[in-house]
Amino acid sequence: MTHVLIATTKPFATEAKNNMISIIEQAGFTPHLLESYTSQDDLKKEIANVDAVIIRSDIIDKEIIDAAQNLKIIVRAGAGYDNVDIDAAREKNIVVMNTPGQNANAVAELVFGLLVFFIRGQFTGLAGSELKGKNIGIQAFGNIGKIVAKIAQGFGMKVYAFDPYVSHEKIENEGVVSLETVEELYETCQYVSLHIPATPKTKESINYALLSRMPKNAVLINTARKEVIHEDGVLRLMKERTDFSYISDIAPSQKDAFEADYAGRFFFTPKKLGAQTAEANTNAGIAAANQIIDYITNENTTFQVNK
Repeated sequence: MTHVLIATTKPFATEAKNNMISIIEQAGFTPHLLESYTSQDDLKKEIANVDAVIIRSDIIDKEIIDAAQNLKIIVRAGAGYDNVDIDAAREKNIVVMNTPGQNANAVAELVFGLLVFFIRGQFTGLAGSELKGKNIGIQAFGNIGKIVAKIAQGFGMKVYAFDPYVSHEKIENEGVVSLETVEELYETCQYVSLHIPATPKTKESINYALLSRMPKNAVLINTARKEVIHEDGVLRLMKERTDFSYISDIAPSQKDAFEADYAGRFFFTPKKLGAQTAEANTNAGIAAANQIIDYITNENTTFQVNK
């Protein structure tokens, strides 16, 4: 019997959870549920004897992986997977997958929810500005970036993108200007939206030198990961340039410094909201359940991230 654990400190929506359990049971597997747990010890205990686990932002580190005696696959219901120690999983021949694209629309819509709210004076009644005719840069042109581009075009914005892993032809087929360097992106665009993963190469890569290239009244929008931001560099720039602003659905580690000195020039959501819609929740959860079944049954590794 194959046992599948759904382990979430932030539970799936009821509809998503019920659909996932139904899919797992219909495959002849046994579902297990661990919700709203407060200790890694709880996760360690529950993961010990299962064959597969579905998580959201839950931490699967080496200690947890070492406690898993029968684990064959971990699926992160979402795009980012930096909360999983993929090297430790690889050492134990455990497949790690994500569910790319399932949260993409939710994140892309949030970009513009944050941006419109911010440039319209955070809805305080102050005079704001419009997006029409303005330049927006998209750093990383994957599933989310493509939808951000479409929405931006709907606002009448001029859209630019930089992604060293996507061809100029593919980007320009979407009606977007493909730039040669990341520096060009920041020099050209008043607004830049980040969609890069947190990797050793990208961590703290959004730094003072890059951001200082942005034109007047620049706004950085981060719905990616806080680790990609060099916070000291952002704070330095905010001190030097009163026209620079930062909005994010990931509160920075130095949130207190922003609050102390730069009121009105930043906005951070109370918690990460990118995938917090009923639709994204359901899509990612169902995809995760189906990917586990397909891997266990057919050894399909299409979405494996630790090959």
